[in-house]
Amino acid sequence: MTRHQVVVHRDGEVLAASAAARLITRIVDAQAAHGTASVVLTGGRTGIGVLDQVRLSPARDAVDWANVDVYWGDERFLPDGDPDRNETQAREALLDHVGVDPDRVHPMAPSDGKFGADADAAAAHYAELLATTAEPAADFPVPRFDVLLLGVGEEGHTASLFPATPYVREQQRAVVGVHDCPKPPPTRISLTLPTIRSAVEVWLMTTGAAKAEPVAEALGGAEPDAIPAAGALGRERTVWLLDTAAAAQVPHRS
Repeated sequence: MTRHQVVVHRDGEVLAASAAARLITRIVDAQAAHGTASVVLTGGRTGIGVLDQVRLSPARDAVDWANVDVYWGDERFLPDGDPDRNETQAREALLDHVGVDPDRVHPMAPSDGKFGADADAAAAHYAELLATTAEPAADFPVPRFDVLLLGVGEEGHTASLFPATPYVREQQRAVVGVHDCPKPPPTRISLTLPTIRSAVEVWLMTTGAAKAEPVAEALGGAEPDAIPAAGALGRERTVWLLDTAAAAQVPHRS
């Protein structure tokens, strides 16, 4: 059963630096245990801020970056290199500055790639990619994700799974094309909750008073259809990394 941990930091800057140190340690530990590590990245101000802090950390070279597999939890379905793509921001923040193996970096397809504007085909292709490296005994056809990073939106969405949509209810597919998204851009690609729940550890990171209510509802046991972040659970551990404003309504903070 997954263990929940709530960690509260003074502000977003401290959160990003602390999460970066935690991420470096998690990757090093995974490599010590398995020889490799598999990380699922997220976008947004906090997610990219963490990658910035990893790049700046003197401890970053403790990671064998050539033996890290990099995936994404969701992506804005925009042209390759668009500044709003999570991939573009992650490369600028970290991946272009460390010795990652290009063959082990697995971005979701852009809207001007081989699938054109067909987000569903791009999502199906990403699911096929995940299945090719799935653990033999996995309950769901995805790789071993040592740590999967997520943000949380003001309405409780995580990845690109929004409340009361068919995508947050999806139980069969590993990856979906998301259409008519309530936040721009309207078309995205996202891992589904079963895929997210296959990760060894899931870390949900968010800041600001506008997130206090959905954070408290998620930690209070809300249904994922209402608060999708409530359904984002790691197989072994779920970690909430919050600033004081986002944690304001969480009882018994640790």
